[in-house]
Amino acid sequence: MTHEEIAVKFEYHEHEIKSLKYRVSKCEEQNNTLNKLVNSVDVLAVNMKHMADEQKSQREHIEKLEKEPVEDYKHYKRLVIGCVVTTIIGAVIGAILATIL
Repeated sequence: MTHEEIAVKFEYHEHEIKSLKYRVSKCEEQNNTLNKLVNSVDVLAVNMKHMADEQKSQREHIEKLEKEPVEDYKHYKRLVIGCVVTTIIGAVIGAILATIL
């Protein structure tokens, strides 16, 4: 090999090295961008989990609030029925005692 051929090959190798350095720097930039994206997705997933937990808690609270009037209605319904039954039984006992006395 002559000096000129070596110089040409050397020039070609330098050009290839510069090209590879450029490509590596671009890959590093893309890798950094990808890492930022992964971190953002991770933060988003954590926030979504917290939101889901909060929604579950709110759903339970809302269900409790929705059931409360129904429970009150059942209580007062039993109370009214109990009063009516007591009044009827009292009237019957009073009528029986009135006829006896």
